Amino acid sequence: MVKLTIDKQLIEVNEGTTILEAAHKVGIAIPTLCYFKELNDIGACRLCVVEVEGKDRLISSCNSVVEDGMVVFSNSAKVREARKTNIELLLSQHDCYCPYCVRSGNCQLQKVANSLGVFELPYKRELPRKRIKEDFPLVRTEEKCVKCMRCVQVCDKIQDVHVWDVSNTGSRTTVDVSGNRKLSESDCAICGQCVTHCPTGALTARDDTRKVFEALEDPDKITIVQIAPAVRTAWGESFGMSRKDATVKRLVAALRRVGFDYIFDTDFTADLTIMEEGSEFLERLSKRGDDTSPMFTSCCPGWVRFIKSQYPDMVHMLSSAKSPQQMFGAVSKTYYAQILGVDPSKIFCASIMPCMAKKFECSMPEMDSTGSGPDVDVALTVREVDRIIAAEHILPQTLKEEEFDQPLGIGSGAGVIFGATGGVMEAALRSAYFLVTGKNPDPDAFRDVRGMEGWKEASFEIEGTKLKVAVASGLKNTRDLVEAIRSGKVKYDFVEIMACPGGCAGGGGQPIHEGAEYAGERAKELYGLDAHNNIRFSHENPSVLKLYNDFLEKPLSHKSHELLHTEHRI
Repeated sequence: MVKLTIDKQLIEVNEGTTILEAAHKVGIAIPTLCYFKELNDIGACRLCVVEVEGKDRLISSCNSVVEDGMVVFSNSAKVREARKTNIELLLSQHDCYCPYCVRSGNCQLQKVANSLGVFELPYKRELPRKRIKEDFPLVRTEEKCVKCMRCVQVCDKIQDVHVWDVSNTGSRTTVDVSGNRKLSESDCAICGQCVTHCPTGALTARDDTRKVFEALEDPDKITIVQIAPAVRTAWGESFGMSRKDATVKRLVAALRRVGFDYIFDTDFTADLTIMEEGSEFLERLSKRGDDTSPMFTSCCPGWVRFIKSQYPDMVHMLSSAKSPQQMFGAVSKTYYAQILGVDPSKIFCASIMPCMAKKFECSMPEMDSTGSGPDVDVALTVREVDRIIAAEHILPQTLKEEEFDQPLGIGSGAGVIFGATGGVMEAALRSAYFLVTGKNPDPDAFRDVRGMEGWKEASFEIEGTKLKVAVASGLKNTRDLVEAIRSGKVKYDFVEIMACPGGCAGGGGQPIHEGAEYAGERAKELYGLDAHNNIRFSHENPSVLKLYNDFLEKPLSHKSHELLHTEHRI
């Protein structure tokens, strides 16, 4: 233990603790910008500087370790002046037109500048003018970059993809795509983790809200929206709502007031995905012979982009099943169009996703089942749909809960847990057990695949057949797992991969909270919804059974292959 004094408070902390951590333990707030716990402690922004007795120069508290007897002043006149100067210098090279910035009101730079009383700039403003857009789902605006390096660190340390890097030298130093590449031509998985860790609006998701407003105002369009599993645990965060109040049924009510004609649940096609993917897994298992390679899930487009760029020789191991988003689009423009008696081209299908890669997925040319355009016309992040609700001046806290429309609004508990890492695997095993034995297992029999560990594995036995499965979330964990498979160190039958740490609950399209990760809390909520659902097995979803009976015949039928499966192209 080390004893020190901070702002006249005598405290005792563990050896190796940083000054920043020690201050926070006793309720002393030190402003930061580049710092992110266990990710970025490089002291680049110089906003966390403190004065230490006996030292002439201020030191950064985020990466300076406490010493016995140290006397620290976290907010002396010298410290305040240095912080104010540092923030003013940053602002002199920053686009400060906050009213039209997507991060206004949720920007760490804005927050710190306000707290330091910076209301004018004494320095000449010189803005860089380079914007990476290219109609790509990920947008970078250089004039909003504060060179904090968080994006570099998260892409290197957490995702191991190395898309971002430092470029140029001296005063021209900035962050850019590594290898002098265009972003659209890079290995970017569009996971969006750089966006959720950026403290400003330098990195954002492409805004597609205008497309939605135009469709809502078009009298010739039938507007349909689907809500992904992980959305229901996070959409209310931007409005300050508790998870108890921010229910999916209250989101349904808000979307009705926005003007959507039909509101459905992606849980419905999550269950449909399990029927197709689970049946495909059992078929592959029965025919694989000496081939011991696993089948990979294909629900996550970030993971699919990753394997195509990093391990193209393993693409054939992906399940051919489309993601729930794309299955919904295909069903809405065939089966549901038939129910409505309309031409598929009249349907505008939107999705609300916790993901940025879904924007790319719905634009892929093979995702056109009817020949009338994309199955899903636009994919919105949770942040975008929250902005739409706010733009319509809707107060979701005041709304009464409303039900999904039918028949595509019924989802099982198995569909709900798709939003958590391990959820797809657990849902698939529940139904695989039934497809093999003809009876249901205990709904929680496969809970060993739950948890926030980046790479977990489990073994099960179904009617004498032993199965070894693995689950990974986060692309660095994914790379470690894939390399272990390639080297022969591990062997699995079925593998679930999600690009974002914690799965969709921690997706790049979720609400942004400075210095906090909420994937674990959101996942806990999803498992609670599963436990209280009247239907806990995908194969018991009555709307899915009716879809097969009236339209698709059975899992893996010719029609199912046409609409619900795809050939993964490199």
